[in-house]
Amino acid sequence: MLDGMDGPPGAPNTRTLSEALSRRLVADAGVAVSDWATAPDPDAAVEAASAMGLPVVAKLCGDSIAHKTERGLVRLSLGSEDEVRAAAIELLGAATVADGAVELLVSTMVRGNRELIAGMVRDPQFGPCVMLGVGGILAEALADVAFRLAPLSALDAHDLVDDLGAQALLGAFRGEPAVDRDALADTLCALGALAADPNVVSIDLNPLIVVDGVAVAVDALVEVADA
Repeated sequence: MLDGMDGPPGAPNTRTLSEALSRRLVADAGVAVSDWATAPDPDAAVEAASAMGLPVVAKLCGDSIAHKTERGLVRLSLGSEDEVRAAAIELLGAATVADGAVELLVSTMVRGNRELIAGMVRDPQFGPCVMLGVGGILAEALADVAFRLAPLSALDAHDLVDDLGAQALLGAFRGEPAVDRDALADTLCALGALAADPNVVSIDLNPLIVVDGVAVAVDALVEVADA
């Protein structure tokens, strides 16, 4: 659940989708997501990494794996096929019985000096809301987040972007272009549109890394009602 909002009391049981399914859901809705592929074994992971171009990120992926970083299930900046293969073997070896069915997720290594967070949550008082905030190492220090009721119009989405306190981070920054506010607004509208499905309980895009002005989601977690 996103910080700053509470889940509805007496909410139905929920479950998380795997990162692969979460990525597909938000990408189909119009969110810019880093390139990725799933792989059942180390050989397939190497093939996927070679196809998308090194360096890459490798993660263990499954419906029961929501907090990969805390469990050490992410490998960054893999710059060779040997590194990808070794990481894949380690990750698959770290799977537990409680994880259920797992696979590897290989994605492009995205780098940028600015990070944002965005998502959707259902508040017990206000209903579905879209959130945008400053992410990365500044997230805890600034606690800079803003909310709007879903669904969002383009104007609502732009107002949400304007509500962030750290506007300087959205302008030209360290030689990088300003954040494309129209593209960011499109992402926020996409999150708001997904709220129309009552089975989608929450969405967490953390982080969105700004690359050439475009905020790209490099991780996604979707929580759905458990039928």
